[in-house]
Amino acid sequence: MARLLSVNVGLPRDIEWNGRTVHTGIWKNPVLGRCRVGRLNLDGDGQGDLGGHGGEQRAAFVYQIESYCYWQEQLKRTDFVYGQFGENFTIEGLPDDTVCVGDRYRIGSGLFEVTQPRVTCYRVGIRMNEPRMPALLTSSGRPGFYFRVLQEGEVGPGDELVKMGEANERMTVAEINALLYSPDHARDRLERALRIEALSPGWRASFEALLQSKTTIARGGNAGLAPVAAAHPTAPGFQPLAVAAIDQESEDVLSLLMRHPDDLPLAPALPGQYVVLRLPQNDGPPLFRSYSLSGPVSTERYQISVKIEPNGVAGTYLRDHVRAGDLLDVSSPRGSFVLQSGQRPVVLLSAGIGATPVLSMLRALAAVHSTVQVFWLHAARDGQHHPFAAEVHRLMRALPHGRSYVCYSRPGSRDKVGENFDAIGHLSRSVFNEIGIPQQAEVYLCGPARFMVDMKEVFAEMGMAPERIHVELFNGSESLTPGVVGVAMRAPHLPEHEANTGPLVSFARSGIAAHWNASAYRSILELAEACDVPVRWSCRAGVCHNCESGLVSGAVVYGPEPLEKPADGNLLICCSQPTLNVVIDL
Repeated sequence: MARLLSVNVGLPRDIEWNGRTVHTGIWKNPVLGRCRVGRLNLDGDGQGDLGGHGGEQRAAFVYQIESYCYWQEQLKRTDFVYGQFGENFTIEGLPDDTVCVGDRYRIGSGLFEVTQPRVTCYRVGIRMNEPRMPALLTSSGRPGFYFRVLQEGEVGPGDELVKMGEANERMTVAEINALLYSPDHARDRLERALRIEALSPGWRASFEALLQSKTTIARGGNAGLAPVAAAHPTAPGFQPLAVAAIDQESEDVLSLLMRHPDDLPLAPALPGQYVVLRLPQNDGPPLFRSYSLSGPVSTERYQISVKIEPNGVAGTYLRDHVRAGDLLDVSSPRGSFVLQSGQRPVVLLSAGIGATPVLSMLRALAAVHSTVQVFWLHAARDGQHHPFAAEVHRLMRALPHGRSYVCYSRPGSRDKVGENFDAIGHLSRSVFNEIGIPQQAEVYLCGPARFMVDMKEVFAEMGMAPERIHVELFNGSESLTPGVVGVAMRAPHLPEHEANTGPLVSFARSGIAAHWNASAYRSILELAEACDVPVRWSCRAGVCHNCESGLVSGAVVYGPEPLEKPADGNLLICCSQPTLNVVIDL
């Protein structure tokens, strides 16, 4: 009979780690006597990162004393105490290869249901003083598991875990864990897992993504773990394309039309994707700049539209030095800011040059005379700084349920309300209410950083679901650094002690290129952090794939090896090192 050995709780605290402050609840201490367990937590317990821990599906974490013994031997440790692995319940019995998701147990006066294996992150490595711990726990088949609380009650050491029921579909915690993190994602086992009603929504979504990936072109990787930003991998490398034409779209925007020099077909793009250009510099490494494809989806031509900023090196180079017939080094189309299929209303919302990716989406909708509601909302300074105005007007006529609304912040003397634009001012909630933006719409948002922050806040106030607000960022990306607090935002920069040799690592979105120094950095992630490049990570050990990013060009090796390698054309920055010059979509 399984029994409860210790009940462990702890409130979040700030700790110092690698020069940063981490807010974490990984430290747990045994409770003397009995402890009440509520629907979301144990009395006296808390989590520092509610995005990754806690909540109804993860109310109590369970780990087995048998696994303690296993790790004591594997790690040659003798200093373990109850709560060592951040668990709330230290138990005897119920190994991960026996207990199943959906099993229900009576402990004391509470009733609990198994919902998922543990998802490991870097903080268990901090607690164990072993950075490899996230990968070791997952690969060993000993992750531990979470309980949902079906009936609140009191528990205490010595209580038996009495089995009260089980799921119709029997899959152990170890099987569920391996199905997500190991390379073998068999369709029949994914289907079995999805029949388990007690499986937590997060794991269910991962298995649904893996199952969906079985019906698409296989590019390797793990669709159940890859972040949205890495969802559309493409082959790394650049190819020379010839400039077929250059058009002036507005006072400060020009478009370049490019084709293959031998008129060979180009890689297909999705509406909203972009390409990366490699531009030469006389006195330094190449410049890398990302530009949305603003023209119709085509395998014959790529069109990009570039804003010429007063001090913009890349835009100035394209304006002053590139002419029709010249060759430019161009990547394959990439990016996850793409038009979704479906019948929801579509809101294409932009400001300034942010119109380029949503213009591609508008072209795609107009090409099929889409019958969904389509809202084109754009903000510009004035008519001279309003690119694509005539083209948008033409495209909107092809949409039976299309609506356009344009704001000018400082209209010129020749700009006429009702003719060139709809209102003076800025896009706002009152404008959205006046137009009648449906709450169930899919929103595609691109523009200056402040504009996008403001628009996201407006949609949040309107109660729109965050997952239906799609955002494109070109100057860096949205970061994910779970638990790290008190860090001031800094613009990307060269590292403090920049090397003069070694492979050059270019972060394309951030506009930073730094040499790799193997004695200073264990991974590309550490180099990115030294440059304050926005990054995403969680495990830092090749498990979770939160750090998966696009590999625009170059090659890397892995050390340590990830549990499953990313899709072709992507890389895991947390455990990779460059072997050649690399360009990364960060």
